Amino acid sequence: MTTPATTSTPTTGTATRLRSGELRAMVARVLADDPGTGMTPRVVAAKLGGRSSGAVGNALKVLAECGAAEVVMTAPLNYRATATTAVVAATAITPAPTPTRRTKSPAPAAVPGSPTPKPAATAVVTGPVTRPNGLTYHPRLLSGMPDVTALHRLREAGVAALMYGPPGTGKTSVVEAAFPDLITVQGDGDTTVADFVGEYTQTADGRYVFVHGPLVRAMRAGVPLFIDDATLIPPTVLAVVYPAMDGRRQIVVKANGGEIVDAADGFYVVAGHNPGVHGAILTDALSSRFSAQIHVSTDYDLATQLKIDKRAVKVARNLATRQAKGEIGWAPQLRELIAFQKIAGVLGPEAAAGNLVGIAPEEDRITVASAVRDAFGTTVQPLALGTRI
Repeated sequence: MTTPATTSTPTTGTATRLRSGELRAMVARVLADDPGTGMTPRVVAAKLGGRSSGAVGNALKVLAECGAAEVVMTAPLNYRATATTAVVAATAITPAPTPTRRTKSPAPAAVPGSPTPKPAATAVVTGPVTRPNGLTYHPRLLSGMPDVTALHRLREAGVAALMYGPPGTGKTSVVEAAFPDLITVQGDGDTTVADFVGEYTQTADGRYVFVHGPLVRAMRAGVPLFIDDATLIPPTVLAVVYPAMDGRRQIVVKANGGEIVDAADGFYVVAGHNPGVHGAILTDALSSRFSAQIHVSTDYDLATQLKIDKRAVKVARNLATRQAKGEIGWAPQLRELIAFQKIAGVLGPEAAAGNLVGIAPEEDRITVASAVRDAFGTTVQPLALGTRI
């Protein structure tokens, strides 16, 4: 069941200020409702009840930049829906109110502790989703609904999500499929506070200007921030994000003279964690701020649907079962199976099977080689150069 949109049609005739990203979602709705037709900003604005064509043009430009729309003609400028447009589209359109003359009154004061307005609810995803890189993501069920839709709902509720699981299981894929407009920070042990908030950079003419980082850009734009491999980042560095995630929704950029940055509506934080990876530390402070922690494992049924060699899938399932029992520490995930298929197409299935053995950790290599031998009916060796030609 689709959650009702949080927008409402004004009844007084006075203008209601749209929340950050709301016009963009309504523009996406117009494109998604007529996916095969190219439209100018003026046409889209008319379909939205006469909203500003300039504002609509800016929204279309942002949608095109994140892959949720495409330019089909430049003179005049025409936009058309893509496979991801429906993902970011609003479920309902709020008509532009008819302006009336009235006496200006002061805005009511915000009630301390009142909930922050959430972005308009999005439609339930019913099929494959195209990621910003053009690859197709096949949603999986999470609590009875598509995982992409579940992430949308968590964002609307302001519940930060931590996706955890072995490398190669699709954590990044589901996040990119859910939020095509996200901004990503790739974490590692060398990540610094400047990698989040920005730093001074020297220009060509010798001046120094402060260039804001991904955290600041995501907060101001009201878009999701994805912190990949968050648990590899030093805890003292990651703490810079916490004030933006809690009730304050604000950070202070000390490096830029104490600049205060407030999070726009729609800002959301989602992170990725690879348990067991050397250096990955899930601290109590980090865990407590990600209220939803979602385990991501490889969907071996999807591997079969993708027509990956059944023998390779059998090896992966076998090793995954042993890994779950604690007998070994590694099993091929979807990423390795996709790589297997590509290598098999170039060098042949025996070479691809040998590569499975070669990429296994040394302590698990004998077990992996045995599983490969059982599935392929032959003993294979890791890929290696042979004699000179």
